[in-house]
Amino acid sequence: MKRQFATMCKRSSRGFIAVLLGACTLCPSASGATNSLPELLDRASNSVSAFLDTISEVNCTEHLTQEKIADNGKTIEKRESIFDYLVLLSNTGGEVNLVESRVAADSNKEAPEKAPLLVSNGFSMLLLVFHPYYSGSFQFSVANGENDSGSALSKVNFRHIPGARSPAALAVRGREYPLDISGTAWIDPQTGVIEKIDAQIGTEMEDVGLRTMHCEIDYAPVSFRTAAGTYWLPAHATVEVESRHQHWRNTHVFSAYKRFSVNTKEQVSHP
Repeated sequence: MKRQFATMCKRSSRGFIAVLLGACTLCPSASGATNSLPELLDRASNSVSAFLDTISEVNCTEHLTQEKIADNGKTIEKRESIFDYLVLLSNTGGEVNLVESRVAADSNKEAPEKAPLLVSNGFSMLLLVFHPYYSGSFQFSVANGENDSGSALSKVNFRHIPGARSPAALAVRGREYPLDISGTAWIDPQTGVIEKIDAQIGTEMEDVGLRTMHCEIDYAPVSFRTAAGTYWLPAHATVEVESRHQHWRNTHVFSAYKRFSVNTKEQVSHP
């Protein structure tokens, strides 16, 4: 599976790119669900896989807020942008290729060009941790106090196995460094739908300037008049990154989802 999502942070002559992948999920039906970890992971895997059949049929509006944070925690620079957002899927030779597309709204195009802040792409797609292509690269466990108070959701911890395939990478000057990410997912035990993910890098990467990276992603149900069922899609994502000298926070809000379909027709002309 090719990695095509990038998160870029630049300062003066040096920058870095963090790459994160994942997917939203179409809620499948399930019956007789239990809270055993293998069955829970199997439902989550099926839920993520089911979405890959429909991911290219959905687009939305993305509102991005970029902030640069001072040492005292106050915002010293802030920028807001709006994009038309969708994820494109192709399958060539059995290899799945996901490409995240952002098209700037007209209001963005009129704004004067400024120095770059943290540009974060793909973090809302972190669900691929549970996809069959990547799940073998992680250790999973049920969190202590499995269910939140008053919640029926199961909490599952995940931790990347060093040296295994990773859905996250740090790229510096054209070279990629796989990231050991770990975190917690809140999963509906009956459907396998992932409603929230909290993740971070497991170790500092001071040699390439990355100290901490933390993200929180919330998913919400979306219904369409033209399709049966419920789609669980990204609603809100927060990405926070600290390097040796800088601290950034990006907030992504996804709304106004629309479903579309593309029909192709092949016509052969006869002499």
